[in-house]
Amino acid sequence: MKTAYLILENGTVFKGQAFGAEVQTIGEIVFTTAMTGYLETLTDPSYYGQIVLQTFPLIGNYGVIPEDFESSRIALFAYIVKYPCDLPSNFRSMESLDTLLKKRGVAGLCGIDTRMLTKIIRSSGVLNGKITYTEPTEQDREDAARYKVTNPVMHVSGSKEQRIINKEQGTETEKIALIDYGAKGGIEDALLRRGCHVTRFGYASSAGEILSINPCVIVLSNGPGDPADPANARIIETICELDKSGAPVMGICLGHQLLALAKGYKTHKLKFGHRGANQPVKDMVTGRVYITSQNHGYAVTAGNGALSNESFVNVNDGTNEGLDYGISFSVQFHPEAQGGPLDTSFLFDRFMERIHKYAGR
Repeated sequence: MKTAYLILENGTVFKGQAFGAEVQTIGEIVFTTAMTGYLETLTDPSYYGQIVLQTFPLIGNYGVIPEDFESSRIALFAYIVKYPCDLPSNFRSMESLDTLLKKRGVAGLCGIDTRMLTKIIRSSGVLNGKITYTEPTEQDREDAARYKVTNPVMHVSGSKEQRIINKEQGTETEKIALIDYGAKGGIEDALLRRGCHVTRFGYASSAGEILSINPCVIVLSNGPGDPADPANARIIETICELDKSGAPVMGICLGHQLLALAKGYKTHKLKFGHRGANQPVKDMVTGRVYITSQNHGYAVTAGNGALSNESFVNVNDGTNEGLDYGISFSVQFHPEAQGGPLDTSFLFDRFMERIHKYAGR
């Protein structure tokens, strides 16, 4: 393997080995604690602009299974693991992790002290980094420090409407407008399994275009970046118009944050975010704790029950994980949990009940 370097914006340098595509890369370094689900991580559009670090040391052992992808592309900018598996063992595997990254033009870095890098991020907060294949220079550090994720939703969301017919029945049962800000395929699948007829809209779709299909409900998807980014101003305006229509709205991850902004709440950046398949959240009504799959670096401001309509909070740090607006609600975590625990998949069923109530059934 060729020698590769990771230069952090604070000047720290890690020396390791390259795998995947040999491309110089700059991004925001984040870590995920998930032990499995690396294929879902690689194809999650919410990671756009980021260099993803896996805290679990061995990655790639069950190979590459396209059926498990969350989208058709790899949105993250680079992938850091301790030990990438060269000889995967799985009857569904089509190729190795290294081969996949080479094909998709994504850089990989292995052999560094991933535990130390994680500790640095937990202590300092999220840092930018640059992967290069020559001896690091001060210019490399400055390049990393200047980097900023810009207008990421535009890069991962489809610009045109895509109609999806219920795969099992092939008939229109419930009209769902899914607004794509970088939607994971698991959200779409969860709706289809419940007999919904889904029409997918790009991020730039107007409220008029969305409401023209007369949807029973509107789902705001996950996606990358800062929800309060000025580039999202038009999106938030559209959500305000959709909210006024009276149709129930369900927000997931970025969709949760954007709906909160449309409702007048504030958001803030977390020190190092919540990413992984083992994040505990507490139901503020029942007191029950669920284990959830998460991927976000921002949160709605306030937590620990400080908001009157707060439905879930993070057990680890008390940050907001859900808001209930009556007929509409939103959650910070991923109830579709591809891949991760299925503890909160019932939220889709709860939402279907609200749809029926809204429709007067």
